[in-house]
Amino acid sequence: MRKMDYQNVKGTQDYLPNQEMIKRNIRRTLEDTFIAYGCNPLETPILNYTDLMASKYAGGAEILQEMYRLTDRGERDLALRYDLTIPFAKVVAMNPTIPMPFKRYEIGKVFRDGPVKAGRYREFTQCDVDIVGVESQAAEAELMMMALDAFKNLDVKVEIQFNNRKLLYGVLQQFQVPEDVMNRVILVLDKVEKVSVESMMNELSQLELTPSSLAQIKAFIESKGQMTIDNFKRWDEENIFLQEGLKELEELTSYLEGLGIQEMCIFNPFLARGLEIYTGTIYEIFLADGTIRSSIGSGGRYDNAIGGLLNSEKTFSTVGISFGLDVIFYAYELSGRVNKGSAIDIYIIPIGTIKEALKLASDLRSQGSRVEVELSNKKVNKAMDRANREGIANVIVLGEDEINSGFYQMKNMYTGVIQKNLLSVMDSQVK
Repeated sequence: MRKMDYQNVKGTQDYLPNQEMIKRNIRRTLEDTFIAYGCNPLETPILNYTDLMASKYAGGAEILQEMYRLTDRGERDLALRYDLTIPFAKVVAMNPTIPMPFKRYEIGKVFRDGPVKAGRYREFTQCDVDIVGVESQAAEAELMMMALDAFKNLDVKVEIQFNNRKLLYGVLQQFQVPEDVMNRVILVLDKVEKVSVESMMNELSQLELTPSSLAQIKAFIESKGQMTIDNFKRWDEENIFLQEGLKELEELTSYLEGLGIQEMCIFNPFLARGLEIYTGTIYEIFLADGTIRSSIGSGGRYDNAIGGLLNSEKTFSTVGISFGLDVIFYAYELSGRVNKGSAIDIYIIPIGTIKEALKLASDLRSQGSRVEVELSNKKVNKAMDRANREGIANVIVLGEDEINSGFYQMKNMYTGVIQKNLLSVMDSQVK
């Protein structure tokens, strides 16, 4: 019989114990930060009706190309969630008695059949926080502050770039970009950090824009790094979108300055966030050292999603932020912070003393230590090799001499220091 050639589905991966320990520490740190900001936990299904995930108030045409679809035995049209945002909006829409403002966090797997690259997979974990019921830019400012606190707790230096979709929409109106291609132009602008100006202009030229529009967009792109919020104050005062976006940006920056985080939050007028769901402030989080070019967190305001799911004209002030757990882990790998290590504090090697070793392990666990007993009868030198290989900090060799004397020795494998300890009466009486 031919041996099976097992391999992971493209875009998925296994995390071995030393990797998974780091991932779980990152997750705990993020969760502790979310809780410190008064966020409540929520869990939503991975499996959803396609109609929900494909709603026009969801991710938009671009992301629907990456959605995993399937049918069940009842021939229902289903989809795996591609983010945590729309399932959250569904929860709010289904539960009208939820007290507002409502702040929630959720950490869970999502799936996208998109390009695979370092730090980006087709099955990955998102860590989201969303706030419903706050109209002011204080909500955005708090989420940006929370993001900076989270990465400070993770010992990762980041910067946040922010913009406003209303401002960007108004700018494109100034350039006479037709309404029916507006979102496609925004998607092209979202690539400004990834592709050349020539490549962007080639893509834009296929949208049948006028030469005047193309020239103005090109000049706008080439002004990168020179445009500030103040520059837009001289633009058309009659353009409602532009003026509303400008007003929101000024309010946001006043909060950022009040929090003393303005140096780490950078206005970027080209930031677009390709998803059509966004209606106002948008932001992305980047590593300060640039070792990963793509963002490791992102979000923004999406006031139309919940009302849209209810088929209502009512808007629900909603703003969120999302952190990619897998890409943060990848950042740890790049910085050399995923090394050998063990979840075990103490490793007991019995020499004909399995019962006594199990009892000692139980006593040590009751004192808060994480303990493993070697149960496979490895010889002492082989077991010591394992302790060194796996980075186990402390080792106890437990033989008849230790049982008879009532004492055992625990060796710190890093320092070589040996600590002598008293076996309890119960330990020494185990037969």
